[in-house]
Amino acid sequence: MVDETQTQAGLAPAERSSRTDPPCPETGRGEAGRARQNLAPETGLRRDDPRPRDAHRGRDDRGRDEARPRGEGGGPPRPHGGPHSPHHSSHHRPGEGPRGRFSDSCYAALDLGTNNCRLLIARPTASGFRVVDAFSRIVRLGEGLIGSGRLSEAAMSRAVDALAVCASKINARRIAGARLIATEACRSAANGAEFIARVARETGLDLEIVDRETEARLAAAGCTPLVDTHADGAVLFDIGGGSTEVVWLDRLETCDGGPPAAIIRAWVSVPLGVVTVAERHGGVKVTPDDFEAMVQEFRPHLDGFVAAVGPHNCGRLHLLGTSGTVTTIAGVHLDLPRYDRSQVDGTWLGAEQVRVVVDRLLAMPFAERAANPCIGVERADLVLAGCAILEAVRRAFPCDRLRVADRGLREGILVELMRADGVWRDSPGA
Repeated sequence: MVDETQTQAGLAPAERSSRTDPPCPETGRGEAGRARQNLAPETGLRRDDPRPRDAHRGRDDRGRDEARPRGEGGGPPRPHGGPHSPHHSSHHRPGEGPRGRFSDSCYAALDLGTNNCRLLIARPTASGFRVVDAFSRIVRLGEGLIGSGRLSEAAMSRAVDALAVCASKINARRIAGARLIATEACRSAANGAEFIARVARETGLDLEIVDRETEARLAAAGCTPLVDTHADGAVLFDIGGGSTEVVWLDRLETCDGGPPAAIIRAWVSVPLGVVTVAERHGGVKVTPDDFEAMVQEFRPHLDGFVAAVGPHNCGRLHLLGTSGTVTTIAGVHLDLPRYDRSQVDGTWLGAEQVRVVVDRLLAMPFAERAANPCIGVERADLVLAGCAILEAVRRAFPCDRLRVADRGLREGILVELMRADGVWRDSPGA
C-alpha cells in the first residue's frame, strides 16, 4: 500500500481561516498571548437542538435517519437549478443572508463520507446556530473500494438514494448558504468524479470533493468549542470510514459573538478508517491479536505527526474525539438504554474508563455488539476497528482525559458559512 499520510506543522488551515475574524485588540487574545477565560463549553448548537437524541451522528455512526422536527414540512425536490436549488456546492446570495431580507434563511451542510451520508440545516442564533433539520444514513459508499479501487454500483445507488432525501430537505428551505462535500471514498476512487456527475444529474446536488487539509480544518472548526480553555490545547481525532484526521488544536476567542475560532498547530491525515481497517483485518470475530495488528498498522502513520508536535506535556493536553467510535464508547460507558446526544456530547472520560470500555467491547461476541443500543447491527463489524485506531492515538498521546464530541465536519461547515456572511458581527455578544 502506498503511504498517503499527509502531515503539516505550523500555521495550518484553520489558523489561516480564523484570521478572517481577528482577535480583539483590547483583550490581546492573539497568536502570541491569549487570555484564558473560564467559559462554559458552548457549541454552535443550542440546547434546543431538535435532532432526535437517540440519533447517532458520529463520522462512522449507525446511520439511523435523523428525523425532521415536528411541524416543519418537507416536499419533493424542486426542478434542477430552481430558485433554491442546492446545485452549487458553495451556495451564497450576497446581501440575502439572515441579516438581509431573508430573515428566515437557513444554512446547509452535507458530508458524504466513506460510510455515512449526513446533512444539517440550521439557522443562526445570537452566539451560534439552531438545527432545524437533520439527516443521517449509513450508505457504505466505500464498501469494497480497498480491493477494486472503484465505487461499486450498489454503493453508489445507496448513496444517491440518501442524497435524494437530502436534496428534498434542502429544497424545502430558504437557503442562504450551503456547502456539500464528499471525502475519502470519492477522493480515492477511480470513478469518483463520474459518481459526482451522476449525483448532479439525478439529485441536482453539486458535491465538492475536498482535500484532506480541508477535512481537517472543518473538523477543527466544528469541535473547537469543546477545547478546555485551561489546557495547553487538544489532540483532536476524527475517525472516518476511509481516513482519519488528527489535529493539534487550540482555540481563539472571537470578537463577533460567535463560536471560538480554531488554531491548528499541526495535523495529519491517515488513509485508514473503520471501513478500510475492518475490511483488511475483519470485524465480526476480532481476537486480541487481530486488534493489536490493527493498532500496529495504524500507529506508524502518526510518527511524523508526533515529530511535528515536538516535545509536549500530555498532562497539559487532552484528547478530543469526534466519530461514532468515541460516541459509542461514551454511550457504553454510561450504559445508556438508548443513545442520547445530550448525555454524550461534551462528556469527559478518563484513560482508565476508555480502556475498560474497549476491553469490554473486545470481549463481546458479535451478536452482543449488534444488540447494544449504542452500537447496532450496522456498526457492529466496524466498532473494534475504530477502537484500534483510537488505541493507536492514545499510545502516541497518552493523555489522562478524553472529551467526546458528537459534532464535526457539518458543524464546521455551518460555522464557516455563517462567519463568512457576518451573521454574528452585530450580535449583542460581539
